[in-house]
Amino acid sequence: MDDKITIIEGPPPVFESFPDGWALGLNECSSLSGIALTRLRTFNAAVLVERCYRTWRKQGNMHLEYRSPEGLARMSPILAIRPMEVEEGNMVLLWVRLVGDEMRLVEGYDDDQEEK
Repeated sequence: MDDKITIIEGPPPVFESFPDGWALGLNECSSLSGIALTRLRTFNAAVLVERCYRTWRKQGNMHLEYRSPEGLARMSPILAIRPMEVEEGNMVLLWVRLVGDEMRLVEGYDDDQEEK
């Protein structure tokens, strides 16, 4: 399928909060959600970026498919993607929408904040 990027091996992705102003505009939806950034190493970043752009041009949705730390299958919508070249090879930066309990996967998430 061309509408998802799947993490096949390795640990679950590390999600970071991303409070930058431009990303807040990506979060216009009817459900309570947040935006998180994750960094993934890949063999060919350009191919993943092109797959996202092709799907978005057709008004489709791209998803990141991964396993949670508990081993459960998860899918999160990809809102933006950026390729990067690092010493180790290709990498993509993915901005994803996390909904509800998925926000607990974000580094530094404060459980007390959810109860307020």
